[in-house]
Amino acid sequence: MSHPVIREETRLQGIGVSPGISCGQAALLGKALLEPEERKITVQEIEPEKERLKNALAVTRVQISELQQRIMETAGADHASIFDAHLLLLEDSTVLGEVVRRMEMDLCSIDWAYFKIISQYADSLRKISDPYLRERAIDIEDVAQRVLKNLRWPDGNWLAPKMNENASIVLARDLTPSDTIGFDRDKVKGFATEAGSATSHTAIMAHSLNIPAVVALHDFKNTCLPGDHVLVDGYKGLVIINPSPDTLNKYGPLIERENQLVDNLSSLKDADTATADGKRIILSANIEFVDELNVVAAQGAEGVGLYRTEFFYLTDKTLQSEDNQTENYKRVAEACDPHGVIIRTLDLGGDKLLPELFEEPQPNPFLGWRGVRVSLDRPEEFKVQLRAILRASAFGKTRVMYPFISNLGEVQDANSLLEEAKNELRDRGVPFDEHIERGAMIEIPSAVMVADHIAREIDFFSIGTNDLVQYTTAVDRVNDRVANLYRPAHPAVIEMIHLTAEAAHRNGIWVGICGEAASDLRLTPIWIGLGIDELSVGPAQVLRLRKAISCLSTQECIDLAKEARTKGRAREVMEISNKLAGNSYPELLESPS
Repeated sequence: MSHPVIREETRLQGIGVSPGISCGQAALLGKALLEPEERKITVQEIEPEKERLKNALAVTRVQISELQQRIMETAGADHASIFDAHLLLLEDSTVLGEVVRRMEMDLCSIDWAYFKIISQYADSLRKISDPYLRERAIDIEDVAQRVLKNLRWPDGNWLAPKMNENASIVLARDLTPSDTIGFDRDKVKGFATEAGSATSHTAIMAHSLNIPAVVALHDFKNTCLPGDHVLVDGYKGLVIINPSPDTLNKYGPLIERENQLVDNLSSLKDADTATADGKRIILSANIEFVDELNVVAAQGAEGVGLYRTEFFYLTDKTLQSEDNQTENYKRVAEACDPHGVIIRTLDLGGDKLLPELFEEPQPNPFLGWRGVRVSLDRPEEFKVQLRAILRASAFGKTRVMYPFISNLGEVQDANSLLEEAKNELRDRGVPFDEHIERGAMIEIPSAVMVADHIAREIDFFSIGTNDLVQYTTAVDRVNDRVANLYRPAHPAVIEMIHLTAEAAHRNGIWVGICGEAASDLRLTPIWIGLGIDELSVGPAQVLRLRKAISCLSTQECIDLAKEARTKGRAREVMEISNKLAGNSYPELLESPS
């Protein structure tokens, strides 16, 4: 008994993390088994269900054989032989016998019976100590995924290519740095993930690429096929699969309005960033790839306020050499002159693990070996990066910044290694900026509490709100179960930022915010009111933020910040800040719908 593919419009609600509206074909990523619906059957349906399984196995056999042939033609027989095992798994009479028995005993659909039996086998293999046998679980799931999809979509539509159209909407369980680095940026027009929060890597990438994104969805893989038409509404946190003609007609004018807003903002590209009464704010951009520099310039950012070096470092081993790192940093320094670039030293650890650094998984990586701790424990490799940054400083204004500072000693130790790197370059006769500015990221509460001491050792603070919120409120920012508790407007976070700004100004240094909260236009009045000197955001957010700042009165923001510090709940802080923002620049906050 064949079930037709459902193509009606389906709406999924998530959390919008990057504004905008876009349409495109679905590109599904991820390796988890497609869990079918648990559907009961009658005795009369048993034979038709067996026939469905027989047909799905036959189609899967053809697909695997065709794939094996293509691999053999392009990579040789050795690489193609892996699919011999897949074909054997497909024909395993023991497994298939258990599937049929499960269906007959429980009177459940063949999809559900197959899924349950295969899941049991895969889970059992994962518990075996032998690594070779553990890896067979992957083979089982690979084959099972094909069978389950062929059961659900017997017409084979799920085999559509991932991204071969002009516009693709990437749908995934979650997106890691390695996932997103490989995307063709001209084709990816939106993200949607099951997991994630406002500060997940998905959100950061969406901001960087200036595309709509929605996170914290559920079960989209049960309702969407590769190649399906998908609309992403980043304002409402809505994903519409196979939108109806009526829906497309309603969204058409909204997309035009969004495009008009973008056109209007373009006139601010070369404008100064200042409040309505003339208070200057430095507005720079966060980047993680050199090829984002064109966007930085196009958006009129005042240099780069955060260059995340770990992402290219993880994907290109050759960049670990001093010469190659120097060349990379030099390109950024030259492109950002005269404003300058802040290069953050490697922030490995936490959710960005370099496998060869860890012989065994850390029990709690976010509280473990990460950031400057890794660098200080590997001083010679740290100095390679420091020398490269110093060498680049001869070609344009360059600053160095240490991540994940928790105490004064870490800053002093990092500065000592920086001085060693300077001496080594002097001995080699290599030029560099003798007075390169040094900064500390303030993202751990302990650093806030000793900020006066740290400020005497460096030249600027940059507040990383992503981690500061996480460590202040004990909320894992990549755990979608507690994503609703992640609140940058939490009164404790506001107080942490206030204390940091006060300590910076007491000691004659400037303070910026480079975390994702810097681009939240609802909170911009509070940052101005707390005395933040610099905001660094995704390149695509620069013009929106410049417009917002130009609409604000400094004194109103100061009064607002004072009032915010009297509130006891994040909701109360957000309400008063959002009210001032909404009155000042409503066109930037309202959903076009």
